[in-house]
Amino acid sequence: MIVRSFPVAAIILAVTSVVVNAQTTEFQSALKRGDALVAQEKYRAAIDEYSKVTSGAGDLYARAIYNTGVCYYELWQTEDAIVFYKRALELKQGNYPRASYALGVALEDQHQPAEARAAYEQAVIASNRNFAPAIYKLGLLEAKSGNFGKAAALFKEAAARDGAHVAASHNNLGVMLAQLGFMKEAEKEFVIALKASNGRLGDATHNLNLCRSLTAASIRQEYKMSTN
Repeated sequence: MIVRSFPVAAIILAVTSVVVNAQTTEFQSALKRGDALVAQEKYRAAIDEYSKVTSGAGDLYARAIYNTGVCYYELWQTEDAIVFYKRALELKQGNYPRASYALGVALEDQHQPAEARAAYEQAVIASNRNFAPAIYKLGLLEAKSGNFGKAAALFKEAAARDGAHVAASHNNLGVMLAQLGFMKEAEKEFVIALKASNGRLGDATHNLNLCRSLTAASIRQEYKMSTN
């Protein structure tokens, strides 16, 4: 009987596998439909699609929970977004840099800078310091606190990694260097920021002109003092 029952068990396992694969395909389809709706800014409809991914879907479920948080954030329901970001992080045991970053942004919106900092730091740690947007955000927090040296180091680190943040990182690094009195180095960063943004970053243009003006004024003042 034991031998005869083995093929039956094998058939049951095979059928179960087919069912699981079918469910996975459906979960993936729901995620794709949700993503397409997000691209159309139809966030309520996207939430309905993401809700079709159940807890048995593993990483797909964590992704659906995170995406739901994104939708709530776009709907200006920040508190709901925070709940879903935290849930996604729990599901991934904290190893979800994108969710940590999004949580930090939402917490900043709620005027919770300390909690936001912790979320950004979690994103940096979980990504082995490869999630540049979180590094950039930490730089902004340090700059706001007046810690220009720490901010400069963070902006420099963020600027070394590819992404949409690069031009702003160089610009902000320039601002920090100027605050620290390194005007020539600051001017170089503003030039790099302009190149990285194809000349479209207005702040970098303003800062470059201001930096050059201040440097010229300083040179004139030094010359005037030397001739007296």
